[in-house]
Amino acid sequence: MTALTEETTSSPAAVVGALRRVFASGQTRDHAWRDAQLAGLGRLLSERGDDLVAALAADLRRTEFESIMFDLVSITPEIKHARNKLKRWMMPRRVSVPLNVKPGKAWYTYEPLGVVMVIGAWNYPVNLTFMPLIAALAAGNCVVVKPSEVASHTSAALAELLPLYVDPEAVVVVEGGAEVTLDLIDQNLDHVFFTGSPTVGSAIMAAASKHLTPVTLELGGKCPVIVTESARLDVAARRIAFGKLANSGQTCVAPDYVMVDRKVRDEFVPLLVKTLEEFSEGRRLPIVNQRHAARIEALVASAGGQVVTGGDVDVENASAPITVVLDPAPGSAIMAEEIFGPVLPVVTVEGLDDAIGRVNAGTKPLASYLFTQDRSDEERSLAGFSAGATVINHVMMHMAVHDLPFGGVGTSGTGRYHGHWGFETFSHAKAILRQQTRIDPRLMYPPYSPRFQKMVRKQL
Repeated sequence: MTALTEETTSSPAAVVGALRRVFASGQTRDHAWRDAQLAGLGRLLSERGDDLVAALAADLRRTEFESIMFDLVSITPEIKHARNKLKRWMMPRRVSVPLNVKPGKAWYTYEPLGVVMVIGAWNYPVNLTFMPLIAALAAGNCVVVKPSEVASHTSAALAELLPLYVDPEAVVVVEGGAEVTLDLIDQNLDHVFFTGSPTVGSAIMAAASKHLTPVTLELGGKCPVIVTESARLDVAARRIAFGKLANSGQTCVAPDYVMVDRKVRDEFVPLLVKTLEEFSEGRRLPIVNQRHAARIEALVASAGGQVVTGGDVDVENASAPITVVLDPAPGSAIMAEEIFGPVLPVVTVEGLDDAIGRVNAGTKPLASYLFTQDRSDEERSLAGFSAGATVINHVMMHMAVHDLPFGGVGTSGTGRYHGHWGFETFSHAKAILRQQTRIDPRLMYPPYSPRFQKMVRKQL
């Protein structure tokens, strides 16, 4: 095995070449090695979590508690879950064989893919790097970690800390911008995992396609909330406000817009506005940078409709109050683009069928949220449109369930992870068939007898 020195990490080709040699040694395949890497990630969080929180504050201007709650706290349970289940995940699975294969035996086993890349995201730069990294290491891969350059302080912290807690020969952090990412993809990797926008995801897929490199794309989209006339309006207001305010709305599964039944709109909207204002405590919410703040300002300015609260985006200081826009123009940019910020359009609909039709008129969302007390509403919504996930009477909480697959559909993403789903994403399910040699009937070989041909035709 060759350690990754400053010289060997001077280029993407050198990084990937060194990792390929490590993977070829077989050291990453053993359960003990995989478990040790997961344990190391857990120690990093417990021993150096304060360093990560400080980096998140510098990048995203979050409070300490917000960083812990929204970026760090869900990682440790995912590590524990993977460690508890890893031996079971690695076990071969027997399958039955048809009569014409008997007395053969068939099974499949999960093999690591090889050298994979995890491309992190700026909005949750620790969580959305660690979560796929947990899956990649549990599956026994060598990993190139490419943090988001937008969250530069967190990127630097990960580059410093990860080699201290996981095998530095098998996990390498490479910092840099888009050119570095594309150069790494050009090294014919075994898998690329990307979290980010559909626009950048398209570029990642295009670059990977040159080598037929498989990709997992965790993207986003306009995640709708439907509030029906039977909904508990006070509960809906609290839970929608919680989801929208998390990380200033800069979350791929944040409620992007709310569709509320006309029968309860006039009762619901004041509840929602009051709750948002109470939860945000009247403070301006930080936006990641001036470029994104200018984008948010333009979305509000061109929205049409009625600004019920907020609306004053401070581009220079990259901040904005929570903003609610009631019934924006249907063709406005705010109803066409993912908002990814502290702005929430509320659209009046004439019932559930109207809401379902509006969702189907757009792209398939990463998540959808339905507030109702009527089971028939649930059934109609679940059957009415496609989404990466649906949560009933809450928002975003599906991400906390280890055994639920997390991923998009259509333009909101391809592939899935969390728990065993992530282990499968970074593994190859290798099919194996063993045949005995003691019995080898002649009728199975050409030239085929009329009797055998008749037997085969009967199977049609």
